[in-house]
This record gives sequence, C-alpha cells and structure tokens, in this order.
Amino acid sequence: MSSRHVSQLRKWMLASPPIEWGIDKLRELIIGALRQGPIPQHVAFVMDGNRRFARSHKIETVEGHNLGFEALARILEVCYKSGVKVVTVYAFSIENFKRSKYEVDALMEMAKVKLVQLAQHGDLLDRYGASVRVLGQRNLVKDDVLEAIDRAVEMTKDNGDCALNICFPYTSRDEITTAIKTTVENYSTPTYTQQRPFSQTRISQKLKSRNISSVSNSALRATSPTPSNLSEPDESVSSSTTLNPESPPTSSPEAGVFPDPELISIDTLAENLFTAGDPPLDLLIRTSGVNRLSDFMLWQCHETTEIVFLDCLWPEFDLWQFLPVLVEWQWKQKHVEEKAQGNGTKASNVRTHGTWEFESGLIFVLEIDNRTMAADSILKD
Repeated sequence: MSSRHVSQLRKWMLASPPIEWGIDKLRELIIGALRQGPIPQHVAFVMDGNRRFARSHKIETVEGHNLGFEALARILEVCYKSGVKVVTVYAFSIENFKRSKYEVDALMEMAKVKLVQLAQHGDLLDRYGASVRVLGQRNLVKDDVLEAIDRAVEMTKDNGDCALNICFPYTSRDEITTAIKTTVENYSTPTYTQQRPFSQTRISQKLKSRNISSVSNSALRATSPTPSNLSEPDESVSSSTTLNPESPPTSSPEAGVFPDPELISIDTLAENLFTAGDPPLDLLIRTSGVNRLSDFMLWQCHETTEIVFLDCLWPEFDLWQFLPVLVEWQWKQKHVEEKAQGNGTKASNVRTHGTWEFESGLIFVLEIDNRTMAADSILKD
C-alpha cells in the first residue's frame, strides 16, 4: 500500500466519530494536566512553512496559507485553555511585500476575511476573552484591509484580559526605530506650566535671586567701596514674598521645560514599543526547521526567553508538537524554583518570572501570592 493510501486511511480513521471523540477527551486531559504547572504568560510564534507545505502537497500557495490559519486557530485554543495570556504571531513581514503581487494580494484578502472571522461573537477570541491587536506599520496597508483590521479590533476591545497580537506588516527593527523616534519626540517637546503669583517655584526663584545679589554686592563693597555700592541690597532687589505693584495679577506661562535625556532608560524605550504593557516574552517558537528569528521580537527576547526551533511545518503544528515544548519549559521553570528555594526563598505558590545568573550571584524576580517582589541580589557563599 502506497504512503498516499496510508495517509488517506489515517485521515479517515481520525475523522470517525468515536476516534475523534476519544482524541478530544485526551486533549482536554492533557491541557488540564498542563494547567497544574507553571504556564508561560506570553508566547510568540513564527508561522513558517506554509509555502513549503503547499509545494510538498502539490496545492496552491494560497491554500497553504489557509491551512496555516487553521493551524493558528487550533494552537490559539490550546494556548488560551492552558492559561497563556498573550499570544503574538508573525503574520506578515514588511519584507513580504517583495513577494509576487498575486501572493501579496491573496494574503491581504485572506487577512480581511480571517480577522473578522476570528473576532465574531461566539467564535474563538470571544469564547476565551481575547482581544485583537494589530502591530505594525498601518501606512503600508490598503484602506479596505485597514477597515477589516479596525473592525476586528473594535469587535474584541471589550473581551477579557487575554490578547492576540498580530504582527502585520512588521519587522522588529522597524518597531525599535519607531520606539526611538517616539522617545526622541517626547524628549524634544517642552512642557509648559502656568506661573502663579505666589507659587512655590516663583518664591524659590526670588529667594535665590536675592541671595545671589546680596553676595555680589558684598563682594563689590569689599573690593572697591564706592558710594554707589553703599546702598542697601533691598533697594536693588524686590521682596521675595510680595509682587511688584506694577506686575499684572494674572498668571503667565513659564518658559518650556525639556525632559532630562539622562532619564531615558531601557524601560523608556520599552514603553514605546508595539508590545508595551504585555508580559515579558517567555517562549518563542519557530516552525519549519529554520534556525533564525527573521527580524521578529528582537527586543522582547531577553535572558529568560526560551527560543525553540521545530522541524514541522506550520500547517502541521498542533498540540502534539506544542506539548513537548511546554513540558520542557515547565521542567526548566521548576528547576529555577528549586534553585530559588535552595537560596532560602519560600517556594510555596511561587511562579518564577525571570532568572539571571552572574559570577557574583543570582538576581531573580519572583511573584508570590500575586504580589511581585523587587529584584534581589543574593551573593554566593
């Protein structure tokens, strides 16, 4: 019997009601077991392999992308059922505009339909309380696609605390560049406040001015005493607690104050990224066996981000490929908890959020009973 016939027989058996029911029950049991351990709060996917899947199965490239969307729907259900809060997917790179016009137009049309389909009442995102956020350069997208994007975002804005970030069209370098531009703009814009007649700032300025003038006059009298320098200091300086009678009582704007650029930090840039407000990236998965990030989530990948490259193509990705990755991630998290416990930290109800190890010691951030502790540094003995 040829492999093609075996594949068809396998599909027929899996589609039979008793076997399908049994597989669904098994999936529920596995997901329930996963929920008993630590769960990544932010998972990202590079959905690679749709075109190769289409070529290997001798189908149209667009059909391969459609099957890729079905795989996304399957894995979103697994993620949200397991307790993942934020899922970020690399749907369309800015570099993808270099592909053939036929493929780009087909992808845009598919995005219009599938986005609204995902967001419909009673569908996947509504059931699990997830809102849609589209991250990327809107100015590169046609108006009809933008309308579908805005409609999906509007339909899901009142959903629960889960989120689906769709990077479309996106590259990480463009995201970082945009964040830098926003930061520069914010720190190049002065802030203005209204000057009140008896404001603390104005009184302080008057006192400082009087002290400086007094010191200057004393120095001049000591070096070259002339009749002009014998006048009282109060004659040249107005009172610090009273206004000049000729000054208007109304408030006037002060000179603009620019933010101090020395205050710019990593957090400042992070607040201007597309993913601002999301949990740190715990797990990034790329399918198709290609071992590179392809300009995706470069900033968000930090010391504790687990990056996994799988050989399966994206349309083939399911719970059975995702399960070993999650189990390994949970095992590593428990190992981190054991290390923290060995350092004298209470391990009951602890979910480790991040761990960094240096020669001088261990820096860690823990979340105990939903209360976040500040990062502590424990020196090794």
